[in-house]
Amino acid sequence: MEISLTKLVSHVLRSFRDYLEEKGYVEVAVPRLVRASGACENVNTLFEVSVDGDLTWFNQKRGYLAQTGQLFLEAFVPFLCKVYCTGPSFRAEPRVDHRHLTEFQLLEIEFSGGFDHLLEEIEGIVHRMASDLLKNKDAENEFNLKEEDLRRLENCLQDFPRLTYDQAIELLSHLGQDILWGEDITSAMEQKITGYFNELPVFITRFPDPCWDFGKEIEVEKFFNMLPDPENPGRVLSCDLIMPHGGEAVGAAARVHEAEVLAQRLSHSRMFKRLVDRGGGWDDFEWYLDRIRENGCVPHAGGGFGLARIIQFIKGNRDIRESVSFISNKESLI
Repeated sequence: MEISLTKLVSHVLRSFRDYLEEKGYVEVAVPRLVRASGACENVNTLFEVSVDGDLTWFNQKRGYLAQTGQLFLEAFVPFLCKVYCTGPSFRAEPRVDHRHLTEFQLLEIEFSGGFDHLLEEIEGIVHRMASDLLKNKDAENEFNLKEEDLRRLENCLQDFPRLTYDQAIELLSHLGQDILWGEDITSAMEQKITGYFNELPVFITRFPDPCWDFGKEIEVEKFFNMLPDPENPGRVLSCDLIMPHGGEAVGAAARVHEAEVLAQRLSHSRMFKRLVDRGGGWDDFEWYLDRIRENGCVPHAGGGFGLARIIQFIKGNRDIRESVSFISNKESLI
């Protein structure tokens, strides 16, 4: 167990909180035992909870370990405007490799505002994390950072390049990568992109809309409530922030805020089809849709920061397992 790593994680987490608190965000304690509404886009990676083998112990309902607090944060936006949460995200990830964990810390924000503001907030948070570390005159010793790590942090204190998904596909093709529109950008391709931009974090924006009725079969999977881009049919106002070493460290989007549109997009999503196959259905999201119908909602946006991947970027770690104090994957349970 590396003490300097634990101190670094604490320092970065404090920078995240300080940035948000100074801007008037309110921290919300979100539930970690949830219905499927606590899932990210792939419900097949949910850890299902049972008591003495009973999978419907919660009043005849299935319960899961939460992957995200997004929808719970969204419920507070009409009242508090700016909210955030921190905590574990649990994923039944079968791959045991340098990129994936079954438990990691996820830092999430939601606020009343639009897509451009979202990109500014993400960039501002990462800049704050980097600048706070650079202000620490003993950072090399205290956090076991190398000179090249400090140079990487100094380099990232500038505007991050922004590519649309379409532009990213064009760039990758230009760099000799075999990829078609609609396909996922792999971790190796992410590193090609950050390398092209001098090892800077890069925003990839406006991904294909998973609920689009036209065009070829789309393999990119995004959450059902991402807001369609009114100026670019078939795209959503979403972004990934990809980082050198860490890859996709932040996933974010502007959200649909109309209840009936949400219900329609949910019913047409791959996520919902998988949920039905697992025995779930509308009941899992009823509380969320009811809150929006009863309380109304406002245009809003938000996203999640994978803390371990941010630490990968800071320390230049190729392996995510070197960026957590306790490793959690299919082969490691303590």
